[in-house]
Amino acid sequence: MTAAVEVEAPQIIDGLSAEDYHADCTSISSSGLRALLNPGCPAQFKYDRDHPQAPKREFDMGNAVHAEVLGEGHAIVEITEFTDYKKADARALRDEAYAAGKVPLLPKEKAQVDAMAKAVREHPLAGPLFAPGSGIAERSIYWNDSATGVRCRVRPDWLKQLPGTTLCVDLKTIKDAAPDTISRAIRDHNYHQQDPLYIDGIEAAGLAPDGCRFIFAFVSKIPPYLITVRELTDQDRDIGRARNERALRIYAECESTGNWPDWTGAVTEIPQIGMPTWDTLRQAEEFLK
Repeated sequence: MTAAVEVEAPQIIDGLSAEDYHADCTSISSSGLRALLNPGCPAQFKYDRDHPQAPKREFDMGNAVHAEVLGEGHAIVEITEFTDYKKADARALRDEAYAAGKVPLLPKEKAQVDAMAKAVREHPLAGPLFAPGSGIAERSIYWNDSATGVRCRVRPDWLKQLPGTTLCVDLKTIKDAAPDTISRAIRDHNYHQQDPLYIDGIEAAGLAPDGCRFIFAFVSKIPPYLITVRELTDQDRDIGRARNERALRIYAECESTGNWPDWTGAVTEIPQIGMPTWDTLRQAEEFLK
């Protein structure tokens, strides 16, 4: 693959397509850094980067809600002639939309997206954050990490300038927007790495002279499409930044050596493995008395 953009740091690009942004192999994104660390590994990251997957239907809802709320992103194609994809003609229309870089939605899905976007606009916190004309959507930012020299990139959903600060607002769809569910999603998807990387990139590009705050806005996929707006705790942000630093060192080493190891790496002995620590402690207490 070739670079999608010219890489002279720092660089701010408006209007770059999502496809070109994600196709850039000369820099690494937040999702890439997360993929390098356990439970991922460099070998899997390298393969996935070199063999991009076709669009997944599981991402259609999120992409469509982004487009409706932000006014930027994938164009939406409503397939009004069918209510499902059981027929070949329906699947052909769906695949035609994917091939054109658009998001196909069945009528019931389009109604759901409209309702979710309406819920965001009417929410007392999320609504003002995403007010039309108050921010810039999908701006691509490139810079070099000072410690490793690695070229990094971020693409904030919504950048909003306020007196004394810059807000980076990230819109996520989730099955259930309850705070406990969101906490688990932060752990499971390592969103605490996304937060500091975006802040670092925005500040490195000179877009936040007074500092940047990263805001999560989670919207539920189930009626009545409840919304939770939160900022990450300082401690979790520090952990996320430390994870990013380790992932950047791993990436820099892999790029310089051409060696992309799996989970085991170079060993001469077969390593041991056990249950997760909590389960080992629990079962040891019960059985090894």
